[in-house]
Amino acid sequence: MEFKDYYQTLGVARDATADEIKKSFRRLARKYHPDVSKEPDAEARMKELNEAFAVLSDPEKRVAYDQLGQRHHAGEEFRPPPDWDAGFEFSGRGFSGPEGADFSDFFSELFGGRMRGAGGAHFHARGEDHHAKVMLDLEDAYHGASRTLSLRVPRVDQHGRVMLAEHTLDVRIPKGVREGQLIRLAGQGAPGSGGGQAGDLYLEVHFNPHSRYRVEGRDVYASLPIAPWEAALGASVKAPVPDGTVEIRIPEGSQSGRKLRLKGRGIPGSPPGDLYLVMEVVVPPADNPKARDFYQTMARELAFNPRQALGV
Repeated sequence: MEFKDYYQTLGVARDATADEIKKSFRRLARKYHPDVSKEPDAEARMKELNEAFAVLSDPEKRVAYDQLGQRHHAGEEFRPPPDWDAGFEFSGRGFSGPEGADFSDFFSELFGGRMRGAGGAHFHARGEDHHAKVMLDLEDAYHGASRTLSLRVPRVDQHGRVMLAEHTLDVRIPKGVREGQLIRLAGQGAPGSGGGQAGDLYLEVHFNPHSRYRVEGRDVYASLPIAPWEAALGASVKAPVPDGTVEIRIPEGSQSGRKLRLKGRGIPGSPPGDLYLVMEVVVPPADNPKARDFYQTMARELAFNPRQALGV
């Protein structure tokens, strides 16, 4: 089944007002009305015009149609998405047009249309899910956070035009979120049509770049600068971590690149991640006579060749 572009059928833009849609329909109806038109396809064209006008002239049905129309073009193969939930009842006089034209299979598939003898109309459709990205500091994953989000969501104005409006939302970010996690806010997506359920808002978590830490899943890595004597002799040192400060023991004979694992001190969760401190031996600068004398003494007394394993 092919997707029908109702805007193309009526020759109007997607942001056309209700008055513009009505004027275009009347102009084309005069041209293709079977009683007066000389066009060979007048009857078929009039059916298409009636169907397009029945949808675009009704704000609720127009919003529902626009939710799918953003992803499809005229003539493309069409099937409603699996989560599309729409029910639509209508009377023959109210929605098949003044000529009583039958609507297409596309219309019935989209709106779940079915005729009944009398009464008004009822349409309902679940609103579309929205997605947004939320940027957090790593520390927020340890303690939780609050964010105020400003979203642009579709609304129908008094002229029947679909507009984007600002929507402010206060969100509580739970402790223990990880990179790429989706936080679902039920009912905060696009509003439903005809009393249909609103869609959901999914927030995708991303961490701001950090000057000290990097994250892999729930594990956190950080560089730990240590002095040469701390590496050689061992020492107890204090180290900052995302949720405070810890005192750790540097093993005797440590080298740069050695990892110290702090179990369970990564991002909270079930189970929590680990925190890895990667040792980096920092050599004091020889920027004064005393320091230079000290290094010269070390060179004479230690006779140390760090490239011996390389055979040079």
